[in-house]
Amino acid sequence: MSQAIAAGTTPVEQTNIRRAVAAATIGTVIEWFDYALYGAAAGLIINKLFFPQFSESAGVLAAVATFAVGFFSRPLGGIVISHIGDRFGRKPALIFTIALMGASTVAMGLLPTYAQIGIWAPVLLVVLRLLQGFGAGAEYAGAVTLVAEYVPPERKAYYTAYLQAATVVGIMLATLSFLLVSLLSEETLFGWAWRVPFLASGLLFFVALYIRKHLDETPEYVAAMEKAAEKRHEAQVPLRELISKSPRELLFGFLSVTGHNANAYILSAFSLSYMTNTLGMTRTDALTAVMIATLTGIITTPFIGALADRVGHAKVYLFGAVFVFCYAFPMFALLDTKNLLLCTIALSIGYGIGFGGLASAQGAFLANLFPTRYRFSGIAMTRELNSVAIAGPTPFIAAALVTAGGGKPTYVVAYLMLCCAVTAIAVLAVRSRSYERGSE
Repeated sequence: MSQAIAAGTTPVEQTNIRRAVAAATIGTVIEWFDYALYGAAAGLIINKLFFPQFSESAGVLAAVATFAVGFFSRPLGGIVISHIGDRFGRKPALIFTIALMGASTVAMGLLPTYAQIGIWAPVLLVVLRLLQGFGAGAEYAGAVTLVAEYVPPERKAYYTAYLQAATVVGIMLATLSFLLVSLLSEETLFGWAWRVPFLASGLLFFVALYIRKHLDETPEYVAAMEKAAEKRHEAQVPLRELISKSPRELLFGFLSVTGHNANAYILSAFSLSYMTNTLGMTRTDALTAVMIATLTGIITTPFIGALADRVGHAKVYLFGAVFVFCYAFPMFALLDTKNLLLCTIALSIGYGIGFGGLASAQGAFLANLFPTRYRFSGIAMTRELNSVAIAGPTPFIAAALVTAGGGKPTYVVAYLMLCCAVTAIAVLAVRSRSYERGSE
């Protein structure tokens, strides 16, 4: 990374870039640690601790429904926090997101269960999921905006790809956490051990908060605000300006995230439930397969991001969508063997190539759609509206489709292919015209 930074930058700029990338990356790790942690817990723990009054299948559906709930508050959080980020600066917005996410996740680890306080347990769980989602609603958008405005333009995909690799780090850490506690006895696991991963997230939270408090504002944002002040043009309501001046970019940005969100949440959240509850694999085997597979995504995503800087962000983004479209059926065919090695290979290919192709170019692709004045709001809206429509409901939709298919993944495969087709069409539509908005 040092050699890549050094080209054409001063030592002070190099230090600022490293700080910005570190601050953004750790925050993204926390966001996805929190969400993957709950996603893993939903199908293995939450259903039995918070919805014991339901049958096993109904309990799983209820648990993954609470997973989806967090996504309904994400757009509101995206609107409010991205307004702060575009109007008052990236730094205060990013401090607020990390504080809210961290506090909500730690609080989940302190919640009493249904056996202790009855119906209030799932009610409080839903409230915390809503707060967690509100904070997460602007986390990735803010992280991408921060990094994209610090790094050299010709390295934008490479550095923003680290953020997507960080999402997989968060998933891996969450999976590893539950892999370790799942080795304990059932009594210990459901008694107190399930709380440990949630409480441990507080350590990451304090590290990220410390780094972000010592960040400087991005040079591109400062320059854009000075330019706006000279022209007496200040975006009092960035969202209004976004909708009025970039409706096409907002629409196709929203659609372009569809395949990535469906693929990411099938890999990270639904696959665990599918392997354990549908295929009957042990928790340890399922968690091991996912954990190993996530390593592949961590390794490949930055490399594919560097490729995107060379051949074009849209081209690599399109490749990722087409690959996942073609790979959806073979992946589930391998999972259905119930063989640990083949399941690990299946998920590793999904993460390494499918996730890597879509994730690596996404940050730069979205950052280039919008000018600096309302970039934060633009990225937040494209991603978070899609999160409500696709990301949050995907584990629930997939679980319901498996039930409707009599335990077969046929409908899930069709769903994933459809989502990737939407992404491919949106990227092709954007490529039909220039989308380099620069730092207007």
